[in-house]
Amino acid sequence: MDTGLLAQYVVIGLAVVLSAAFVMQKQFPSGVRRARIACALPLVRENRSAWLRRLGQWLAPAPRAGEGACGGCNGCDTNKS
Repeated sequence: MDTGLLAQYVVIGLAVVLSAAFVMQKQFPSGVRRARIACALPLVRENRSAWLRRLGQWLAPAPRAGEGACGGCNGCDTNKS
């Protein structure tokens, strides 16, 4: 295979993968979040090496704003008298 043709296939493949990732993020954000959590959880355990924990922390999604420890119903602030 010609080197130029191989480079062209690599660039097109990369463009397809990036396009698919963009569409998945826009159309299915909760599914992508769950998948990122599922991939990151095994990596951030205590017995993993430092570089694997850093990779897991990079892979993990940011915490959602307004969610508390109990799930985010925001009912903890109300006075229930």
